This record gives sequence, C-alpha cells and structure tokens, in this order.
Amino acid sequence: MITFTPLSGAARSSRTFPLAYILQVDDVRILLDCGSPDWCPEEPEGTSSAVKEEDLQERHYDWEKYCDTLKEHAPTIDLVLMSHGDLAHTGLYAYAHMHWGLTAPAYTTLPVQAMARIAATEDVEGIREEEDVGDEQSAVEAAAGEDPGTGSQSPVESARPKPRTRKYVATVHEVHEAFDSVNVLRYSQPCHLQGKCQGLTIIPFNAGHTLGGTIWKIRSPTAGTILYAVDMNHMRERHLDGTVLMRQATNATIFETLVRPDLLITDAERANVTTARRKDRDAALLDCVTATLTSRNSLLLPCDASTRVLELLVLLDQHWSYSRLKFPICLLSKSGHEMLTFVRSMMEWLGGTVSKEDVGVEGQDGGKGRDRKRKRMDDDGDDEALGAFALRFPHLEIFLTPAALTQRYSSKDPKLILAVPASLSHGASRAIFSEFAEIPDNVVLLTGRGEEGTLGRNLFERWNNSQRDDTKWDRGKIGNNVMLDGALSLKMHSKVPLQGQELEDYLANERAIKEKEVALKAAEERRQRILEADADDSDESEDSDSDSDDENEVEMTLDGGEDSVLPDEKLTKGGKRRRGKRRDLDDPAWSGTLDDDGLSKQMISYDIYLKGNVAKTTSFFKSADGQTQRFRMFPYIEKKRRIDDYGELIDVEIWMRRGKALEETAENNDLKETKREQIEEEDQLLTQEPPSKFVTVEKEVQLACRLFFVDLEGLNDGRAVKTIVPQVNPRKMIVVHAPAAATDHLLESCAGIRAMTKDIFAPAVGESIQIGQHTNSFSISLSDELLASLKMSRFEDNEVAYVTGRVANLATSTIPILEPVASSAVRAQAGSAPRARMLGARATRSLPQNTMVGELKLTALKTRLATVGVQAELVGEGVLICGAAAKKGSSWDALEDSVAVKKTGKGRVELEGAVSDIYYKVRQEVYNMHALVAA
Repeated sequence: MITFTPLSGAARSSRTFPLAYILQVDDVRILLDCGSPDWCPEEPEGTSSAVKEEDLQERHYDWEKYCDTLKEHAPTIDLVLMSHGDLAHTGLYAYAHMHWGLTAPAYTTLPVQAMARIAATEDVEGIREEEDVGDEQSAVEAAAGEDPGTGSQSPVESARPKPRTRKYVATVHEVHEAFDSVNVLRYSQPCHLQGKCQGLTIIPFNAGHTLGGTIWKIRSPTAGTILYAVDMNHMRERHLDGTVLMRQATNATIFETLVRPDLLITDAERANVTTARRKDRDAALLDCVTATLTSRNSLLLPCDASTRVLELLVLLDQHWSYSRLKFPICLLSKSGHEMLTFVRSMMEWLGGTVSKEDVGVEGQDGGKGRDRKRKRMDDDGDDEALGAFALRFPHLEIFLTPAALTQRYSSKDPKLILAVPASLSHGASRAIFSEFAEIPDNVVLLTGRGEEGTLGRNLFERWNNSQRDDTKWDRGKIGNNVMLDGALSLKMHSKVPLQGQELEDYLANERAIKEKEVALKAAEERRQRILEADADDSDESEDSDSDSDDENEVEMTLDGGEDSVLPDEKLTKGGKRRRGKRRDLDDPAWSGTLDDDGLSKQMISYDIYLKGNVAKTTSFFKSADGQTQRFRMFPYIEKKRRIDDYGELIDVEIWMRRGKALEETAENNDLKETKREQIEEEDQLLTQEPPSKFVTVEKEVQLACRLFFVDLEGLNDGRAVKTIVPQVNPRKMIVVHAPAAATDHLLESCAGIRAMTKDIFAPAVGESIQIGQHTNSFSISLSDELLASLKMSRFEDNEVAYVTGRVANLATSTIPILEPVASSAVRAQAGSAPRARMLGARATRSLPQNTMVGELKLTALKTRLATVGVQAELVGEGVLICGAAAKKGSSWDALEDSVAVKKTGKGRVELEGAVSDIYYKVRQEVYNMHALVAA
C-alpha cells in the first residue's frame, strides 16, 4: 500500500517551491526532500491599506501552513531522502532536525550533503545579519511593531496590518550539526535499510542539474519499485554529465535498471516550455557580457551559493581565457572559498568538458599554458592538491561583503559581479542591486526565473512581459534586453550600531545584568563554601568517632550509660561529647558516686568491660547479696590494620602524592584554559561588533539599467519530458512540482500514447492519494531439503526460483516450514495403509511448469541482437523483423532466413519463422532477457 501526500510543491499549484513530500510504503513514512521557502518575499506592487490582513498573510506568508504541517509530521518520519543540494530541496532540513524532531536517518550523496550545507549556511548567515529571527519572543515583538534590538518603534511605519513574521531560520551551528548526521551514498550503491525500514532498498542515480543530483529508486518487497525523479537534466553541461535515465551513447534509450517502475514520481514544471538551443543561449549570454564590459559598464548576475553557480563560473572562465579579457569577475559570497575547495576535491563527481579545459588552453598558445600552469602550481601548491587545474578560476575574485568590493573597485570600473542569492530578496545581491540599478547602461543579467514572490521573479516578469509573443522565454527563442524605468520601492534590512541615548541605555542594561550575574555568582560561591565547611566538619567528626568508637563506649559505660553527662564534660558542635579530666575516675578505690539525693548507687568497676547497662539475668556466678553480674574481659581496643580487599596495605602517602600531582596538572590545565580564554576574549574584542540594532528602511530606487534574461537553469524542457516519461513507461505515475498549465499539458500528452498508463495522479497540497491495497505478509521457513532442490535464476538484482511445497507446522518451531510435497506425503502415509493399485493403471506424474520472469522490450532486443551480429528492424507496432529481411531492398527469398518477434498481449511473445540458425539465436536472446524459473 502506497500513500503519497505533498506538503509543498504540488501539481496545479501557484507556488511550486519548495519541494517536500511524504511517501508512505506500508508502515514506513519517507520524507522526499525538505526545502525551505524564501523567507524575505516582496510585497506585490499596488498593495493598498484596503487589503485585509488575512489576504496579506495568505499572499506573503503562505509558508506557515507548510511549516506547521511539516512540524506535525516530523517526529513520525522514518526515512529522509534528499535529491539536490539547493534550498528548494534541503533548506529546511537543519531547522526541522534540531527543533521539530526530524531525527530519522537521512540519505543523500556526498556532493549534495556538502552543497546543501554551504547553501544553508550562506542563507542563514545572510538573514540573521539583517533580521532578528532568533526566538519566539523576537517574533512577538516584531509583530507588535517594536524593534527587537532596543524595543523602540521600527523606522518603517505603515498603515497596513502587519502579517506574521515568524521565520524558521536555523543557526550556523545547527546547520553543521544537522548535515553531519546525514548518511552519504555513491551512485548506483544499493543500501539495504534496517530497523523499521527493514526490507526497503534505496539506490541513488545521477539526475544531472546539480553536482550530486539524485534520482532515488526505492524497492519494496510489497509495493514494488518506486522512482523519485525531479529536476532532471538530460543534456550534458560543462561541469556535469546528463542524467543516467537517458543514455545519449545508446541512441537516447532509457537506462534498463530504471525502466518500467511500479510508480514514477516526477515533476512537470517545464512540460509546456520549449528551451532555446544551448549554443544560442551561451552565445547570447557571452555577447551581452562582452558588449557591456567593453562599453565600460558593469553587469550584475544574481546566482545561488553552491549549485548552478559552478556552470556559470566554468562558462565565464573559459570565455575569459579564450577572449583574453582583463575585466574582473567578482563573486560576492561568504562561502565561496569553501565551495570551490570542496568542488576541487570532488573530481570523480564532475563530468562534461571541465577536464578538457587545460588541454585547449595549452594547444592554443603553443605550450605557454603549461608554463602558466606550472607557475600557478608553484604559487598555490596546496590548492592544486585539492582538485583539478580546470577549476582554479584565475580570473575570479571572491569578496565577503559589498563593502569589500566597493573598496577594491569603484562603481565606475567595469566588472562582472556574481552576487548571492539569486532571488535578490536579501543579502549582498539586494544591496548591490539597490545602487547598481540606478546607473545607466548597467545590465542586470538573470539566468533563472526565481521563486514566486521574490524580487528576482518580479524582474523576470517585467522582462518577459516586455517581449514579443514569439520571443518569450518558453518559445525557444532568445529575447532582447529591455530598459528599466520608473521607481521601485525596496525594503532594506540592516544592522546599525547604537548611538546616543540608545547606546547608553544598552550599556546600562548590560552593566545591570553583569552586576546581577556577579551577585548571583558570589552568593552561590558563598553558599557552596558553607556547605563544604559543614561537610568537612562532619567528615572530621565521623573520622574521629570511627577511630575512637570503642574508647567512647568504654568511657560512656564507665560514666553510667550513654544518656549521662558528667559535670566536667563539654558538648561539641552537633551534640557530641568531648571528654575532660576526671581525677576521681583515676582513683582505683573509686567504686561509686552520689546521686541527686546524696545517696550512693552501685556501679560496675572499670576493670570489667560491659557495654551498656547490666542485664539482670540468672547466672552460675552470684554475688554476696544475691545479685548477678556479667563479667567480661579487661577493656582492650584492637588496632585494626588498614588493608584493601586483596590484603594490600594502604599507603596513604602514595595517594596524597598522587593527589598533589593531579592538582598540579589541573592547575596547569586551568592556566592553559585561562590563557586560551583570554586570547579568545582578546580576539573577540578585536573583532566584536559594537552594540547594534536591526533597522528596516524603505528605499526608492530609480531604475535606469538594462535587464536581460538567459535560461541557464539546467532543467529538462517539454520535449525532453514528453520523450523520457513514455519511455520509462511506469505502471502508475504521480505528477508534482508543476503549475496548472504544465500539468494539464503533460496529462494530455500522455493520454495520446496508447501504451502509456492511464493511472496518472496530480494531487494538490495536503491531498493524500492511495495506490494499491493493503497486503498481509507472513513469515515462513524453507526446509533444507527444499533449498537443496531449488534451481535459482538471476533477474536484475535478485535470484528467483519456482517453489512447490506443503506448509507443515512442527512442534520444534513456531514458524511454519515449507517442505517438498514428496516428503510431506511420505510422512502423511507413514501411519496409514497403502492403497491398492488398479490393474493396468499407470503412475501419474505432473509435467514441469516453466515460468519466465521479466518483460520483453523490442528496442532492447534489437540492441542485443546487434551485438551478436543479427540485424533487426521494427516494422509496424509490436513487430520486430530479424535476419535477412531486415535489410533494405531485401527480396522475398530472404524471408526464409528471417524471424518475426511479436508481442500479442501482456506477457505473451510469439516467434514466427522457419527453423534456422537465426531462429535459435533470436530465441536464445529472448531467453537471456528473462529469468527462466523451472519447477
């Protein structure tokens, strides 16, 4: 039983980002991707105060429903699979892992893990440096209209109702800790899961589009094979190979391992899009870049932090090398160095033409490239050890902040700026755009449409609406750049230092907090000292008491019992007695004392030790007055030797010396720790930012630049989708991540193919669809005799055999055992009389039953026949002519050495032809494509 529920990114949805789906296979709940929305959307143009608060919340902060649903389901997830390393697929995983209980085992490839970590780190750092999103309290204060930094009113005042501003943004530490827990796999590496997911097997395959992008194949013993393939690219790029699903080397056929799954989950976002040729797109982008720079103007190219930026860097670096351009390429990213360092160490995951870059350079300048390569190897030997020379990017300069870029290059210097993020919603790209767009003839170059509701998407819509119908982005043509005009209102978030009265109030508050902490710490230390002093006194008293227990008992007995206190005794702290001098007790003639009435009472002599009061019992010995006494030995205190359980003498000095050594070591460690803390505090003081607050200002940007769009998203277009999906030929299919027009277009295309399945689903957000039906599974054990008689045949990754037996319940086992029918019959007939055979009757014998497991593909059979030298040609629908008749211009006489392979129905294959060598070769290849299971 399969249940599929989209949490976000469903079909027929106005917002196709982010991607997150729950796939339930029997009792196992699998989370497919865990993307995050853009936390800084733009308000739609023309929004007035008359808009209701509910409409504004629904329009801008529709991620609330998605996050609440994911928070509800996160503790119940048993497995997490991530397909790509961008924010749309993995952005929310860190927060859900740390705060919502998404602690299920997560799997992905190594590049996706690293790229997702880099993208999430860049995103959370950029947002947290501009807005306060730390906790619930800050969100409440922000909703109330107060500045979280100082409690003052925010500079932005609007008559419109304020929507909810809760943003689920993790910290940098949480991002690293979450992605450290992710398990990594290699391509085509099967992973057999354990625990609750036992029985499931997951296998990653190359999906293209991003480094390490994955198509997940999930194999279940009860639900069959499930293929999760979203955001694929069949085209080979400069740094990546195309998806393994479509093999270009074998006449664009589908990879056999991924053919005919029981369920295909795929996207159709670009099903109605026709993309221009790659050659035209690259030429348009490079021509725009060259023309703008040579005219002494600059370009702003918004990009992501980890995935698609690599294709842009390789493309631009190649163009700079071949065209010998001297203009700087500037990358504004905090994680740019980390990203490039990792990519250079992952050469086995790269593809395309990136490994041939240096060969072209060396061949062009007659060997001078080798000299430059050797020189750069000497300069950067450490980086060369990390990866290929092709990813060195000698023309690239990385800047951490826009201020560092401005300090290096002025606004008048021509340059190409790649700024993060691509959505222009926050961070460096937004800050650069607010000043860049006001300079005439500058160019903002978009390579992706961006997420709905962001500034990048709004700019794309402006460009697309200004194009003619035949040059729009989805018509397969390259459009023209447009001139932006008018004013654009942007909200700029920033962190500014406190000044004046705000700074004084902040410092006073900090001093009060520190004084309170010091007072609490001093009180705690004083309380601890008191407790330690009491403990030391009690320990000393207990030690002294334990050493003189016998003496005290003797003294107390001689004094007349435990309850009597002599006049010269003193009570110590805690009610314990301290013995004073008693000269009267030292007198040997003393044998009594006076009571309160002056009368004497008889006491026991000190030379007879008796603990406690005298017990009046009968005894053989009697005194003169008839009273009995208990006589004991002379008082003697035995000094016990202090030894351990093994008879070893305990040398206290050794432990004291060891304790001193440990104390000295601890003191040294404390000194080292103190010095390290002092150094860290000094470094922190040097780099510590001054007290600051978060401020939002509304800026009017006068647009004067040019805008151009070139599609470099690296995704399949409609022609590829409508070609690949029918060839995969799933038994059932689910369409996700697609707007309404693209979804309907793909459904209409599939409906026109007779061999295509009709069970195609397009669920909405939150809608659950069920595929299949519940099945009951039972455990059964095969007997050794039955296992020895099986004839195993290999089919894909499994070994299958035909089994005929009888279930037997034995008293020695709780699991039923499947035994051969002959053994069961012999045991059943052992206690019964044999039946008489009829005269002339023959013994009955069942005929063997043969079963062929698999499905014949005529295109695959044609390929296999070509490898053994048999020519084949498809004639009509479902007929393959093999042999001499398959040649062009063949005569009727050639039909004698030909065989026709027909698929007459589901599971039925017919071979027609004369008995010849061709017939047997074709039949053998048909057998080889199936697993023959014999009874």
